[in-house]
Formats: sequence, structure tokens, C-alpha cells
Amino acid sequence: MSFFDKLIENLPEVSSPTQKRLPFKEKLKWTLIVLILFFVLGMIPLFGLGENALQQFEFLSIILGASFGSIISLGIGPIVTASIVLQLLNGSGIWTFDLTSHEGKKRFQGTQKLLSIFFILFEGAIYVFMGGLAPSASYQGTPLYFQLELILIFQLFLGGILIMFMDEIVSKWGFGSGISLFIAAGVAQQIFIGAFSFIPDPRNPDALTGAVPVFFQSLASGEPTTAFLKLSAILATVIVFFMAVYAQSMKVEIPLSFGRVRGQGIRWPLNFLYTSNIPVILVAALLANVQLFGTLLQNWGHPILGTFSNGQAVSGFALWVSGQPIVDNIITGTFTWSLLFHSIVYILFMVIGSVIFSIFWVQSAGMDARSQAKQMMASGLQIPGFRRDERVLERLLNRYIWPLTVMGAIAVGFIAAMADMLGALSRGTGILLTVMIIYQLYENIARQHMMDMNPMMRKFMGG
Repeated sequence: MSFFDKLIENLPEVSSPTQKRLPFKEKLKWTLIVLILFFVLGMIPLFGLGENALQQFEFLSIILGASFGSIISLGIGPIVTASIVLQLLNGSGIWTFDLTSHEGKKRFQGTQKLLSIFFILFEGAIYVFMGGLAPSASYQGTPLYFQLELILIFQLFLGGILIMFMDEIVSKWGFGSGISLFIAAGVAQQIFIGAFSFIPDPRNPDALTGAVPVFFQSLASGEPTTAFLKLSAILATVIVFFMAVYAQSMKVEIPLSFGRVRGQGIRWPLNFLYTSNIPVILVAALLANVQLFGTLLQNWGHPILGTFSNGQAVSGFALWVSGQPIVDNIITGTFTWSLLFHSIVYILFMVIGSVIFSIFWVQSAGMDARSQAKQMMASGLQIPGFRRDERVLERLLNRYIWPLTVMGAIAVGFIAAMADMLGALSRGTGILLTVMIIYQLYENIARQHMMDMNPMMRKFMGG
């Protein structure tokens, strides 16, 4: 065994449950524990933090499942970045893994964890040394300043490791994955506060912050523009919600039969959004890193990715890949054709990026036709009227999987970009992800745990 394999073998990990199938209450318990811990960690401030230049990027913190200025300021960014890098290496053939074997999958997962640890340390150092999360400027030029920087990096590293293991706990002991859970929790919190908050705006104590209270306040005070802006945000959120639910509910069902049991068959479902929300998570994380590192590079005097003002991109590559709220511009009378051109470029980037990551994900996650055919054959399934042959089943699946991979990725990329253009209460990517995460969570719970949950909960789930 090589040194690298020994290193992967000895990485700390969360032990898997001994029983083959965990009961509903057990999964619910661990999911809630991790969720509460996530919110608690988000309220623990970094010791020694003076300047938080990242607090203006609240929309990025939602996508990254982070809380800038807290111990979990890195969020899921390092984990997703490691996944992107490893998929690119595997997809391009630079560093290949045999994902059809148990050992190959284990090596892939171990390598991904090792890369995640590296990016936790790397991104933590970048955030601190480039001024995103820096000690108080009053200590500048003293030995204490460098010591505080190291303390900040250590805290960010500790928070990143906690997020990594919390994700592993949810994946093995809870519902879905921790990455999805953290994104959904952050976006749901932002939408609820953005819609119903009665807390006054710090910049204007006489004005509220929630869209619903502001809408009625604007109507009462005779401010139709503000009222229309808030109404359009609420309607955009509802529209994106129904678009995502409709796309998620579409599926293709392939008729299969049990070869050894004559007359018995099932329908194998393939969702229209075949790779689910994974492509748009990866694209959103990539864009978040562009915005974050673009700002840090600008602060460092090297605006390679573009220039920023008050947390918004104003030039360069970062501007071209940022969504423009076209509806808000139309309502306020600030619409220009250049904004429309920027939005088209943004839509194309989201769509093309989603397609690329969707293809990589199918290849690396064992969702391609060959892997699915092996899984079906191992379950004793075959195509009615055809001989039991894996190649025949693979050819049939290829007719569906690749079109669904591409069309589903186009759909999620387009819906996410359109939500940003419509000016929804949260970022379009975040809303889309949250709807899809909750919908999938509902489907998984209903399919796996309908019989062992509380009768009241079963009734609520539609059982």
C-alpha cells in the first residue's frame, strides 16, 4: 500500500451505522441535532476579528452555507471546491478513479476528503491574509497582528472541519446530505426574514425590512414604486417555487420485468432533472468563489477578476457572470440594453456551466447508463421481450440518460438565472436549490419511512 493510500485510510471519519436501515426517528434526531448545531456555530463570532470585509456578500454566504464573521465563515465552500477540482481531474483523465469498484469509490471519497481539508486551510488563509477577515487595524505592524491572523486561520480551519464532519453525519445518519441541508436552512431563513421581518431598517428607523410589511406600509404612505418592487419580489419567489416543483416532478418511467418471475414488473423512474441540484450547486459555488476572490484580489491591489463597489461587481469578468434584476430596473426606470446583454451572458454561463458539471457528475457518481444497467441486472431486472443482456439494457438507458442529463441541466440553470432576473426574495440559485432539496427530502422520507413514522406525520406526508 502506498503512502497516499495509507494516509487516506487513516483519515478520521464518522462511523457508519451498524444496522442496515435506520428508523425514521433516529434519522430525524441526527438531522435536527446537526441543523441546530449549524445555526449555533453561525452565531459564534471569530475571536480577534476586527474588519469583516465579507459581510457585504450576504447572498454568497447563503449559497456557501456560511455565516461571514462566525466560526463557520468558510461554510461548504471548501467541500464543494474539492468536489469540483476532483471531478475535473477525473473527467479529463488526468487523475482517474475506478468508480465501478468499492475500492475505487473509497479512494475517490478519501481523496475528496483530503482535498477538502487542504481547501479549508487554503481558503481560511486566503480570507485572512488578503483582508477579507482581518484583525483590528490598530494592531497593524505589530507582532500581535500576525499572531491574531494565525488565531483567525485556526478558528476558520476548526469551523471548516466541523462543517465537513457535520456533512458526513447527515449523509450517514440523517436525511440527504449536510451540504444540501445547510443551503436549504440558510435560504429558508433568509426568505422568511426577507418576507415577514418587522425589524426596522438600520439606515431608516421608520422603514421596515420585510417585503410583506413594507408592501402594506408603502401602499399606506403612497409610495407605489416601493410597493411594486416588494410585490414583484414576492411574486417572483412564488413563480420560481412552482417552476422548480413542476420541473422536479417530471420523470420518465422505463418498464422493466423480473427475469425469474414471469408476469411481474416495475417501472424504473428517471427524473427529468436527472442530476438534481448538483450542477447548479457547483456553478453557484464557482460564482461565489469568483466574487469572493475577486474582492480579495482587488483589496490586495490586483483586480484580475474585476472591480467591486459595496459588494457589487462593476467591471470585469465578475460583472459579466453576475445576475441583473431586470424587473427591478424596469419598475424603477433604470433599465438599459446593456443590462439585458449582461443578463443573457449570465444565463448562458449558468446553463453551459450546469450542463458541463451535470455531465461530469453523471460520469463520476455512477449515474451513467453502464452503471445503472449493472445495478438493474444485479436486481434481477430486464427489458420485457428482450434477452437478459447488460448491453441491451445499457443501449436503452443511453436513449434517456444523456438527453435527461443535458435537458435537466439546462432547465435548472435557466430557472436559477431567471429567478435572479425577476428579483426574488433570495438569490435564484438559493431558492431553486431549497425547493429541490425539500422536494427530494419529502420524496425520500415518503418512500423509505412511511410505515415507521408517527401516524400524524404520516398523514401530513400524504400516506
